Amino acid sequence: MKAFYTAVFGWSYVDYGPKYAAITGAGVDGGFDADAGARKPSNQGALVVLYSEDLEATEEAVINAGGEITIPIFDFPGGRRFHFSDPSGNELAVWTTT
Repeated sequence: MKAFYTAVFGWSYVDYGPKYAAITGAGVDGGFDADAGARKPSNQGALVVLYSEDLEATEEAVINAGGEITIPIFDFPGGRRFHFSDPSGNELAVWTTT
């Protein structure tokens, strides 16, 4: 997870033990919990939407880092976005205003 999100978004982390890493310096609070019993990958819950200045470059970075585009770039009121699954199976979206 850390390698994927670092490659795509340039995120950094602080490790709190062997199973949890907090995201730092990304403009978003959160983290990754590697406890297999605690969290399951999801494409059925809330959709986390991240911002990108360059949507096409981010889409390419997702693919190059091993993610899968689940919905290609499309227009919607307020901008454009695409959806992807990360290598663990979580579905997220990326949007831009242009």
